[in-house]
Amino acid sequence: MEGRGQNSEKFLDPRVVSRLSNMALRARLIVEGFIAGIHRSPYHGFSAEFSEYRRYITGESTRQIDWKLFARTDRYYIRIFEDETNLRCSVIIDRSGSMGFGSGDITKLEYAALLGAALSYLMIRQRDAVGLTLFDEKINLMTPHRSVRSHMHQILRELGGVTPGAGTGISSALGYVAERIKRRGLVVVISDLMDEPGEVIRTLKRFRIRGHEVLVFHILDPMELNLDYGKEVQFVDMETEESIRTQPWFLEGEYSRRVAGWTRRLEIECKDSGIDYNLLSLESTFDQALVAYLNKRKKMN
Repeated sequence: MEGRGQNSEKFLDPRVVSRLSNMALRARLIVEGFIAGIHRSPYHGFSAEFSEYRRYITGESTRQIDWKLFARTDRYYIRIFEDETNLRCSVIIDRSGSMGFGSGDITKLEYAALLGAALSYLMIRQRDAVGLTLFDEKINLMTPHRSVRSHMHQILRELGGVTPGAGTGISSALGYVAERIKRRGLVVVISDLMDEPGEVIRTLKRFRIRGHEVLVFHILDPMELNLDYGKEVQFVDMETEESIRTQPWFLEGEYSRRVAGWTRRLEIECKDSGIDYNLLSLESTFDQALVAYLNKRKKMN
């Protein structure tokens, strides 16, 4: 059992799971790898109730106790049915041109799609209703919120075929979505946030004003964080195609300070507005994001 669990956990590595061809398989293996390690440090506080069970409460009927799970854990759990949860989750993914960048085995958009797929898979396992939005300069897709498996397969198909689009319109796109999500719920934004920071924060606040909880995953490539190229390189804007050739070492110090200032500003202003901000590089394993989601969901419940 221990060996199988450790083997499953390798699928939390984006470089490993990105080599698989089928998005449904990728999502399932990420979630199963996460659940396999959920009882190990540092996540031992999470347990089966976050997938499709909850703890048995003394005095309840024992008819719904899962005795197979009891045999494995020596604890009583009851299966959660659809009427026990009603959380509505909106997964919003940026597919603008800049999201097509990746200096290694995976691009920001591929990482975002895998994370969105894993979150959607986990949410629907928990009987939560999920809606998916894709955008670049405008809204490209906006599905209704549903909690059935057929809807999950539709989401996974969309994410399996997503490609980088045109320019960036984070503020206008998120503003459009904020106007159209009527019922309060959890809004998950997955983006490189490459837009004017003040406008990004202002738009994220619109969700909070409307009563939504907001969870932001800021996805950046390691090279975008430190500019560690080590030799002369030509930079090309993936949205405007403007280019410049330079020695990265000449810019690295000032660049790193500005990026640190940018991400720190986003973190502080999000925190001040009650928004959960998470900076993830393409080297970050998926369990970091899944734990952030489960923490948020636990607080909402």
